[in-house]
Amino acid sequence: MAVAALKQRPERRPALKTYHATVHVTRTEQWCVDAHSAEEAHELLAAGAGYRCEIGECINVEVERVDE
Repeated sequence: MAVAALKQRPERRPALKTYHATVHVTRTEQWCVDAHSAEEAHELLAAGAGYRCEIGECINVEVERVDE
C-alpha cells in the first residue's frame, strides 16, 4: 500500500548537468626501471624511461576552471 502511494507522487528533482573541468593533480607515484646501478636508474627515470609500479597517493588538487 505504501509503495503504491509513493509511485503516485514522484518527487521532481532538477535534471543533473555534466560539467567539464581543468584540474591540476599532484600525485606521488612509485616508478620502476631495470638498470645496472642506482646512477643508471636515476638517469633512465629522468629521461622518461621506466614504468609506474604503483599509482600512489593524491597530495594536491587544484581546479583551474569549470566549463558548462
